Amino acid sequence: MVIAGLVVAGMFGLDPDNNVAYQGISLLMALLLLAFAFSWSFRPRFAATRVLPQFGTAGAALHYTILLKSLEGRAQKSLMVLEDLGEARPSFKEWAALRRVEARHLRPFRLGQRLGHDSWEPALSKPATVPLIPPGQETSVECQLTPLRRGVLRLQGIILARLDPFGLFRAFGKVPLAQTVLILPKRYPVPPIPLPGRMKYQQGGVALASSVGQSDEFVALRDYRHGDPVRHIHWRSWAKTGKPMVKEFEDEFFVRHALVLDTFTDNPRSELFEEAVSVAASFACTIQTQESLLDLLFVGPHSYCLTAGRGLAHMEQLLEVLASVRPCLDQPFKILEHLVLNHTTSVSGCICVLLAWDAARQDFVAKLRELEIPVMVLVLANHDDVKSIKPGPVCEEQGRFRVLEVGNVEAGLAELK
Repeated sequence: MVIAGLVVAGMFGLDPDNNVAYQGISLLMALLLLAFAFSWSFRPRFAATRVLPQFGTAGAALHYTILLKSLEGRAQKSLMVLEDLGEARPSFKEWAALRRVEARHLRPFRLGQRLGHDSWEPALSKPATVPLIPPGQETSVECQLTPLRRGVLRLQGIILARLDPFGLFRAFGKVPLAQTVLILPKRYPVPPIPLPGRMKYQQGGVALASSVGQSDEFVALRDYRHGDPVRHIHWRSWAKTGKPMVKEFEDEFFVRHALVLDTFTDNPRSELFEEAVSVAASFACTIQTQESLLDLLFVGPHSYCLTAGRGLAHMEQLLEVLASVRPCLDQPFKILEHLVLNHTTSVSGCICVLLAWDAARQDFVAKLRELEIPVMVLVLANHDDVKSIKPGPVCEEQGRFRVLEVGNVEAGLAELK
């Protein structure tokens, strides 16, 4: 309003003989100069401590507290706190891949077309008002920010803002306060559905279900019998009782599911991929209420198999891994197929979260069915592609094949049976 008044007064002030608009120019210019001079003198001296939760969730408000202590000799008022999120630039590899994807969608010989420039900001920070801080005293400020994507959110520091007495300028001062918080993927409620598969013999039992090698499940001690392996002798018990004792083992059967996450896409900012990670995270949360193991299988820079359930690992550990999963931009889908097929001997059932339903993925599901492994197939698709995706002869059971539309994933998961 002050700048607009300056412009109007300047237009009418060209004729000082017939009007007094030039006086308004002097008044408004004086206001701006005084406000600017006042804001220029702001040099904040504060000590700050940020109290963050252990995790956040993408798309959900993150509430936390900042403790501010004034190092000034006078009371501080009319302050606001903002977060300094630093620069959020992509890597050159991600930027180049995104440019290639966007360039394919440009129509030739069309004027006015340009590549999109999506925001890479990791979060939206909401300014918080700071109450009056007496000299040398400390106060707490309740803050809120909304993470826009999963992964590690890096907070560089806080920015203190103060208005001048006229309310025309805000002066800013930074307080270094580097911290990080892990942002978990968004999750959807999943109904209590019976997952595919039955109990299966697990070589090594629960205790070694996620390790490589052969072992048995220890049950008790008993007297030595002719033919027992020497490596099963319990030497301490033999020393106490004076007769040879051996460890007795038994086979163990339990349900073990594989959660297969498709990471193969050429778009580093793929919305399909982000929704696929959210679906995988939603299923990972269900292991708390099911007496089974869950193996998370995916391909990143390397092939990964992470096991959780029945005391081996907790839901939070799988979510931490899913928070850092990145798409595979330059590797074939065959790598994931090879990883899963080598894992089928101990798997009771398989949940496949796929980014497409092409020939390679159909062939992968067909191989799992040939091995008589129950499969639940969830395909992520955009609105325009939903109707064109059909289960085909590979997935005869319609209830175990579901196309999840981006933007309507929660409703699609709610219909699972």
